[in-house]
Amino acid sequence: MSTDKKLVIGLFGFGVVGEGLYKVLKQTPSLKAEIRRVCIKHAGKKRNAPAELFTTEKDDLLFNKDINVIVEVIDDADAAFDIVHTAFKNGKAVVSASKKMIAEHLPEILALQKETGLPFLCEAAACASIPVIRNLEEYYDNDLLHGIKAIVNGSTNFILTKMFEDKLDYTEALLLAQQLGFAESNPALDVEGYDALNKWTFLLTHAYGIVTKSENIVFTGIQNIQGSDAAVAKEKGFDIKLVAQAQKLKSGKVAAFVLPQFVPHDDHLSFVKNEYNGVVIESGFADKQFFYGKGAGSFPTASAVLSDISALRYDYHYEYKKLYYHTPGELTNDFYVKAYVSFNQLTDVPKEEFEWIEEWHGGQERSYFVGVIHFNKLVNDKWWKQHSVSFILTPEPVIESIEIRNLKKRSLELAGII
Repeated sequence: MSTDKKLVIGLFGFGVVGEGLYKVLKQTPSLKAEIRRVCIKHAGKKRNAPAELFTTEKDDLLFNKDINVIVEVIDDADAAFDIVHTAFKNGKAVVSASKKMIAEHLPEILALQKETGLPFLCEAAACASIPVIRNLEEYYDNDLLHGIKAIVNGSTNFILTKMFEDKLDYTEALLLAQQLGFAESNPALDVEGYDALNKWTFLLTHAYGIVTKSENIVFTGIQNIQGSDAAVAKEKGFDIKLVAQAQKLKSGKVAAFVLPQFVPHDDHLSFVKNEYNGVVIESGFADKQFFYGKGAGSFPTASAVLSDISALRYDYHYEYKKLYYHTPGELTNDFYVKAYVSFNQLTDVPKEEFEWIEEWHGGQERSYFVGVIHFNKLVNDKWWKQHSVSFILTPEPVIESIEIRNLKKRSLELAGII
């Protein structure tokens, strides 16, 4: 597509994001883009757009020769992939905001892009208004990208902010998030970490060329965090955030996970409050760069969709340089992490699995310790996901090797000091 070619859009979905895009496009005539048809589920629902725009027949969009761009912003992952597949086969570029669909079907989407040469853009699926995919694609070379950590789910961040700043308990904070529209009536996808996990699955592709399934990434959400954990964090000068993190190790492999973390008050992610998202990218020579913006909502998400539509005028494609032109990254679980663990009963936690324990606090109702554990033990066991246990990583949690500590310990033993 050239800059003078009109973009004729078939839009799937007219909820919060779809209607936001419709309004934004009406205010952006310079883009030379129009929504020709909108496919919706329920025909009888009143909508703020002309009735003749809408149809319940997906083929009215997918087989319409005048439509050259398909935009899908629906929440049904299987239906979304069917739309994407059919759009590609009919020669149409695709813009998507469906993170679950992308996470579940990324290999097929990559194959379709290769087969057809058509673009698939999905900035809105990652961090809404933050252009993180474009930056990872264009700016950061694989060898120079040391690490990336991010808050990518606004609902959980809102809940944690309210627990810290307004001293609400988890249930109260969740209810408030639902009332304000930041969390769904069934909020499990957000608070149990699935939404952040889906986003991290394909952000790893843009960051390191890693193509993997979400089940290969260790994760949990904030559902087990207690008010007492927030009190301990505050006492230590930390916030608690649900952090998606990837870090290149000395071996060249990549450690990646989505887990709650203690975040010091001077850390960039500590400044990310309420429904906002934040991304910190660390590279070899540029040190750290911080991206911040709204991670949800009608217009912030619509702005990301609009940016992708605009990029189609220049025939913009993701080139997946780290996947196709470099040696792709490889995930590993061969490292250690330092973690805070709180629990009701000591029998809930296999403390013998930890390499060492640095701090221990016994309480009448709830106790905690801080210790170091091999990451693979989290993969193979799920005690740390149980409702009675809070598992929170400490700042800078990744430890690549404990050999130096073991050598020191052995030398002390030989000297008879311990």
